[in-house]
Amino acid sequence: MRGRARRVIRLGCLGLALAAATSTAGFGTAGATPPPPPNPSDSSITAAQAAAAAKAGQVGQIASQLAQAQSTLAGLQDQVELKEEDANKAMVDLQTAQDAADAAQGNANSAQVGAQAAANAVTQLRAQVDQFVYGSFAQGSALGSVSAYLTANSPGDLLERQRLLDAISTSQLDVLNRMREARTQQANADSLARAALIAAQGKQAQAAAAKRAADAAIAAAVAAQQGQAAQAAQLQNNQNSLQAQLTAAQAKVGDLTSQRAQYEAWLAAKQAAEEQAQAAAAAAARHRGGGGGHVSAGSGAVAAVIARAMAQIGMPYAWGGGTASGPSRGIHDGGVADMYGDYNKIGFDCSGLMVYAYAAAGVYLPHYSGYQYTAGQHVPISDIRPGDLLFYSSDGAPDGIHHVTMYVGGGQMIEAYESGTTIRVTSVRYSGGLLPYATRLL
Repeated sequence: MRGRARRVIRLGCLGLALAAATSTAGFGTAGATPPPPPNPSDSSITAAQAAAAAKAGQVGQIASQLAQAQSTLAGLQDQVELKEEDANKAMVDLQTAQDAADAAQGNANSAQVGAQAAANAVTQLRAQVDQFVYGSFAQGSALGSVSAYLTANSPGDLLERQRLLDAISTSQLDVLNRMREARTQQANADSLARAALIAAQGKQAQAAAAKRAADAAIAAAVAAQQGQAAQAAQLQNNQNSLQAQLTAAQAKVGDLTSQRAQYEAWLAAKQAAEEQAQAAAAAAARHRGGGGGHVSAGSGAVAAVIARAMAQIGMPYAWGGGTASGPSRGIHDGGVADMYGDYNKIGFDCSGLMVYAYAAAGVYLPHYSGYQYTAGQHVPISDIRPGDLLFYSSDGAPDGIHHVTMYVGGGQMIEAYESGTTIRVTSVRYSGGLLPYATRLL
C-alpha cells in the first residue's frame, strides 16, 4: 500500500498542476479567440471574472493541501522503513547473542567433563590410600590421620601429618601427593564449570533480551505500517474529494467552448510531458548501455560490484530478501510487505542488494543498512564515485537510516526501492533525507 499510495498522490499533484496551468491557458485562449458569444453586460463580465478569481484561489488552496498530504505520507513511509531496518538489526543482534550463548554452553560442558575426570581420579586415588591405611593398620602401625595430611590446619594436625610421613614409603607418599593434587584439580575444574555455566546463562539471557527486542521492533513496524495504510486510505479519500471540487470549479469558469479549450491545452501539455519523459528514458538507456560513458568504475573490483548489482535490474523487491549468494525469498513483516506478498517473492530489499553486490569483491556486509553505513570510509556527497553507498535517513542523522542505494556514476544510482517495485537505476535524490556522507568500501 505504501508505494501505491505515494504514486497516487504524485499523479494527483501532476494532474492538479496541469489542470491549473491549462485553466489559465484556456481562459486566455478563450479571451483571445472566442467563438461568437452573446454580448454580456459589463456587470456580467465583472461577476464572471470575480468568480474565476475566487475559484483560482480555491485551486491554490487545494494544491497546498495536497502538497502537505504528500509530505505527511512521505514522512510516515520513512518511519515504516526505519522500523523495518530496526527489525533487521534486532535479528542480526539476536543471532550474534545466540552464537555467543552456544559457545559459552560448550565451554561449560567441556569444563564439566574436566571436573568429572578429576572426581574420578580422586575416587581412584582414595581407594589406593584406603588400601594403604588398611595395610598399615593390619601390620599394627600407629599412623597419623590421613585427613591431617590432606588438610593440616593446626599444630596437632601437623604432628599427625609428620607421624604419617615418617611411617610411609616414598611410593606410598606419592599416592598421597597425587590424591592431594587430584582433589585440587577437582576443585579447580568444578570452579571452571560453574564459571562457564554462569557465562552461558548470561549469554542466554542476552539472547532472550535480543529476541524480545526483535519482537518489539517487528510489532512496532507492523503498527506503523497499519497506521500508514489507514493514513494512505484517508489521503486517497481526500484526494478524490479535492479533485471533485477542482472539477466543479473548472466547470464554473466558462462555457463548453472554454472547457474544450482547456481540454485541448491539457492534451498538449500531456503530450509534451510524455515526449520529455521518453527523451529522458532514452538518454538514461544510452547512459546505462555505455553510450554516454557515465556509468563507470575506477577499479576492477568496483566494476565487478556495479556489474553484479546492475545485472539484477528488474528483479522484484522482497523485504528481507538477498544474501551474498544471490536473491532469496522475502520474509513476513505483518504489514506492508505482507500486503504485497513479499514472503512469496524471490528478490532483494535495499540492504540485501548491497550484500549481494559487494560479495563480488569479497566484501561481506551485514544485512542492515545502519551497519553498512559504518562498514567503510565516509566521504562527502560532493566527492562520491561509482560504487559508493548512499544513505537516506528520516531525521537527517545516521540513527534514522531507513534506505541504502549504490552510486553508479553520471548522477545515477541503483536501488531496491520498496514493496511493489523492482530493482532500478534512477537519478540520485539529493532531497528526501540523503545523508551528507557516503560510505566507500573499495
